[in-house]
Amino acid sequence: MQSSGSADGSAIRLLIADDHDLVRDLVAEHLTVQGEFEVVTANSLAAARLSLSREGPFDVVLLDYALPDSSGLGDLAALVTEAGEAKVVLFSGQARPEVVQEALRRGFRGYIPKSTPARALAEALRHVRAGAIWLPEGFEPAAARPSPLESLTPREMEVLQAIRAGAMNKEIAARMAISEVTVKMHVRSICGKLRARNRTQAAMIASELLA
Repeated sequence: MQSSGSADGSAIRLLIADDHDLVRDLVAEHLTVQGEFEVVTANSLAAARLSLSREGPFDVVLLDYALPDSSGLGDLAALVTEAGEAKVVLFSGQARPEVVQEALRRGFRGYIPKSTPARALAEALRHVRAGAIWLPEGFEPAAARPSPLESLTPREMEVLQAIRAGAMNKEIAARMAISEVTVKMHVRSICGKLRARNRTQAAMIASELLA
C-alpha cells in the first residue's frame, strides 16, 4: 500500500525550481508517479515566484542553488519569506558547509544534494514536510561551523565589499585612505580566513553568503 503524502492523506504539493531541464524533469517524473506528490516545476527564480503566487500554496519548495537569475543566498532567501508556510530546501550538486549553514540561518529547512538517490529524495521530502530539517548523512551540523565572514575585522569586511563591487587595490586604498600595501595585507588576510585562492574567489564566496 502506498504511503500517503501527509497526515490527512492529501498529496504533498512540491515546487521544484531548477534550470537544468533533465534534472528537474526526471525528479518531477519520479516523484509524480509515486502518487503522493503533486509537482509543479519552474526553471528560474522568477518563474518560481510566479508559481508561488499563481499555483500555491505548496508544502515544500526544492530550490536550486545556482539559478541563472539569482546572485546568491540573498536572492534565494527572499523566496523563503515569499513561500509562506512552505518549507524551502536548498538543492545543489555540492554546497559548502558554510553555505548550508548560512541557508539554515536564513530559514531554509535543509540541504538535499542532487546526487541523492531517488528513493532517499522522496523520504527526505517527507521528513521536511513533517517539519524536520534534513541534511545528508555524515554532513557536519551547520551550527558547529561559524560563518567564515564572522572572522573578518570591520576593515576586512569593508575591503571585501569593495572587491565584490569590482574595485582595484588602488581604488580601495584611496576610498579608505590607506596605502596599497595595507590593502594587499587585508586581501591576504581575507583570502586566508575564507580559504580562497585569490581575491576573485573571495568575492565569489562573499556573494554566496551575503545578501
